Amino acid sequence: MFARLFAPTIEVSAHCDLPCGVYDPAQARIEAESVKAIIAKANDSDDPDFRTRAVLIKEQRSQLVKEHLWVLWTDYFKPPHFEKYPQLHTLVNEATKLAGAGGTKGTMDADAADQLLAKIDEIAEIFWATKQG
Repeated sequence: MFARLFAPTIEVSAHCDLPCGVYDPAQARIEAESVKAIIAKANDSDDPDFRTRAVLIKEQRSQLVKEHLWVLWTDYFKPPHFEKYPQLHTLVNEATKLAGAGGTKGTMDADAADQLLAKIDEIAEIFWATKQG
């Protein structure tokens, strides 16, 4: 026990909690595509049980969109990215709000889903540009 207490420490650091290369805005896009499809199916259904299940799943998928975007924002994008793309903070904020209570999570608005997908595409464009160099 004393050996562990007095053993030399090693300082380590990492830029994230997972290995490099696991980041991809496609994860958010897939969930957002699911949200859009669920909205369309639920809006076309007269079955209240189906609609209830659809709303629940849509809300879960919308939350996953937010989480995938937050991982990119907090773990992948670094200060040099924000300097080169000053709109990135606003873009991620707008996208997560579109996936939130005022957007796809809280409404059955197909237009909100389309706007969300467009924001994710803008984020993806910046993401892939940062991967190029």
